[in-house]
Amino acid sequence: VGVMDRLGLSYDVLKKVNPRLVYGALRGFGDPRTGVSPYADWPAFDVVAQAMGGIMGITGTGPGAPTKVGPGVGDIVPGMMLAFGVLAAVHHARRTGEGQFLDISMVDGILAICERMIYQYSVSHTVAVPQGNGHPFLCPFGIFPAKDGFVAIAAPKQAFFSALCDLIDVPELAADPRFVSPVLRGVNQNALVEILGARTSNFTKSELTERLGGKIPYGPVMQMDEIAGDQHFSIREMLVPVEQPGCDHNIYVAGVPIKMTATPGGVHRRGPYLGEHTINVLRDAGLGELQIKQLAESRGAEK
Repeated sequence: VGVMDRLGLSYDVLKKVNPRLVYGALRGFGDPRTGVSPYADWPAFDVVAQAMGGIMGITGTGPGAPTKVGPGVGDIVPGMMLAFGVLAAVHHARRTGEGQFLDISMVDGILAICERMIYQYSVSHTVAVPQGNGHPFLCPFGIFPAKDGFVAIAAPKQAFFSALCDLIDVPELAADPRFVSPVLRGVNQNALVEILGARTSNFTKSELTERLGGKIPYGPVMQMDEIAGDQHFSIREMLVPVEQPGCDHNIYVAGVPIKMTATPGGVHRRGPYLGEHTINVLRDAGLGELQIKQLAESRGAEK
C-alpha cells in the first residue's frame, strides 16, 4: 500500500512537473483521496477481493461453502476497469489540458460486476446465494450433462425452448403445462432441469454440438486440450506460440481478444530478459548516445 508514495513518485509530486498527467492507482481497498476506507491499509490479493467484493458468496453449487472463481478476477477485472478509466481521463486531458488522479479498489471492481445481488437486496431485501450453474429466474439456462462431459444451454425464450425440445427429440415437453411460458419454466425449473438433464445425458458432447450448435444458444464445456484443438481459437489467434528461455520448444500464451482492423494488437515476442531493452527505453526517453554510454559505463544501466 502506498509504494509509489514511498518512492517519491506520488501524483502530487509528479503533477507539478506535468499538470496534464493522468495517474492511475490500484489498491485493495482504494486510495484515501477518493474515499477513506476503514480497510485502506489492509493488503489484498485476488482471493481477498473475491471474498469481500461479494462474488465468492454467490458462486458455487448451492448455499454453503463459498467458492472462488477460477481465474484471478480480483486482479484482472479491476485492472481492466483502471485501463478504461485512464483512457477516459486521457481523453479529458487532451480536450482540456487538465490531468487528474484516479484509482480503483480491487474490492469495488468485484462488487461492480455483482450488480444483480445489489438490486436484488435493495428491492426485496433478499440476500443472493450461490445458484449453482443455473439462473435464479431463467430456465433452461445452465449446465447439463452429456455422456462424456457437460454442455451449456441457454434457451429461456419461447422460440429457443421449443427448438430445443424438437432438437433433442422431446417435442411434447414444450406443451407441458408446467413449462409453457418463461415464467412457468422459471417457477418449475427444478423439474425441467432434471428432465432435460436426463435427455442430454444420452448424447455425447459432439452429438449435442451437431444437434444444437448454431440453432440455440449452446456450447460444450471445454477443457484446455479441447480449446487447443478447436479451430475457433487458432483462427482468432487466441493461442500464440512464443519462445520460452530454457525450454526446447515454443509455449503458447493467450492472444489479444480485442481485434482491431486498422491497428491490430498481438503477441509478437517473449517477455524481455532483465535489462534487455534498457538502451531502447533510454533512447525513447530522449537520452542521447553519449548520455546512454556514460550511464552504461557507470553501471547505471545494463546493456
